[in-house]
Amino acid sequence: MAPHRVAVLALPRVLPIDLGIPTQIFNARPHTPYELTVCGGARGSITTSTGFTLGGTAGLPALARADTIIVPGYWDYQQPPAPEVTAALKRAFRRGARIASICTGAFALAAAGLLNGRTVTTHWASADALERLYPHIRVDRDVLYIDDDPLLTSAGVTAGIDLCLHIVRKDLGAAVANEIARELVAAPHRDGGQAQYIAKSLPEPTAHSLARTRAWALNHLDATLTLEVLARHARVSTRTLVRMWRQETGVTPHQWLLTARVNHARELLEVTDLGIEQIAAQSGLGTSTNLRARFRDALGTTPSAYRRAFQQTTTA
Repeated sequence: MAPHRVAVLALPRVLPIDLGIPTQIFNARPHTPYELTVCGGARGSITTSTGFTLGGTAGLPALARADTIIVPGYWDYQQPPAPEVTAALKRAFRRGARIASICTGAFALAAAGLLNGRTVTTHWASADALERLYPHIRVDRDVLYIDDDPLLTSAGVTAGIDLCLHIVRKDLGAAVANEIARELVAAPHRDGGQAQYIAKSLPEPTAHSLARTRAWALNHLDATLTLEVLARHARVSTRTLVRMWRQETGVTPHQWLLTARVNHARELLEVTDLGIEQIAAQSGLGTSTNLRARFRDALGTTPSAYRRAFQQTTTA
């Protein structure tokens, strides 16, 4: 598997939690090709927003070699980064590097002029400032992340996990991304275009949550899961189920189930030799025709093409 160089650009007063997300997800593993480097505006050390110092960081030349660059949030985001930083980001973009931001890292991309004319996202509390400082940018406050390849932006904190797992899913497939998510005890897939929600519930269920019903549904995706069936399992009315489901996930039960079924089909395509009809049945999508339609809508490809691409990755 060819190496894929990931550079995490830690700007002065970087937010430690934002920095920790990509360094954990893109850290070297036996089954991934990622080679991780943390760099700053100069080689040496960087002071974080909470006062402790990171030592041994690389300098900006690391950006010139990177296939993917990730810019975590930083405290002084309303002040443009140093000119040499924005120049390095521009050069990386021109040569075709994929560049992503977490939280207020979007301000660095905006200062470099990379986001002009695009729809982006950032932490909700900073959205107004991003629009005010960079009026040629459209800010969507209601999404977890936006993939405007080769530029990606995410909202704050946990949305950065969703963004990084989305990148892994694009590169290596759902099975590898889900394995990393399990390692992190994180939700394997939260759709970027939705409000913040959990597509595979990991929190402990409570008396006032549908987490137990969602976990049960994930284990019965091949069954007919109507509103009545889900409401019966949750011991609530269908009206209450729909209201609680939207409150807890940001989407309807139908949308949530469709995402879960497509994701399950993706993983079956990657790690099994089951036929398309079998995968359609096991994932709850019914027929191969419906599976192909859902793949086309969600991924812009066919199940067979997806399998060819990602079974090679899984084998490697």
